[in-house]
Amino acid sequence: MDVKTRIDRFGNSLVDAFLLAGLFVIGFTIVWSAASAYMEIMRAGHAKLDEILLLFIYLELGAIVGIYFKTDRLPVLFLLYVAITALTRYLAVDSKMLDMASILTVTGSILLLTMAVWVLQVAASKASPGGPTTSDLDQGVQ
Repeated sequence: MDVKTRIDRFGNSLVDAFLLAGLFVIGFTIVWSAASAYMEIMRAGHAKLDEILLLFIYLELGAIVGIYFKTDRLPVLFLLYVAITALTRYLAVDSKMLDMASILTVTGSILLLTMAVWVLQVAASKASPGGPTTSDLDQGVQ
């Protein structure tokens, strides 16, 4: 085996180790943040809509990390779901302080992201003769 092949292997091993460590750090941070948010809800004795939507964001982020960890693929649909949920949460929390143009911009962004989800689902259904499966829809980019 030549030196270039050994260096390439070593470099690939370092990249894989970095990605694995990063996934564990991100995963732990998501769990820690979700647990902290949940404890705040429990202390308050009730949950507001924005807090529930925040828990959904944590759930979706955890699913992204889990899928990436298992498949080495980034699930694009889950990223879109996180963006839609985050914008919805933003509207729920800050709508009273936003002017009409900002509300329309955020709502338009949600609509655009929703259309992107639809386009991906249609594309997946055309790519799979039997219709889209969950794994087809959640396949991301590498």
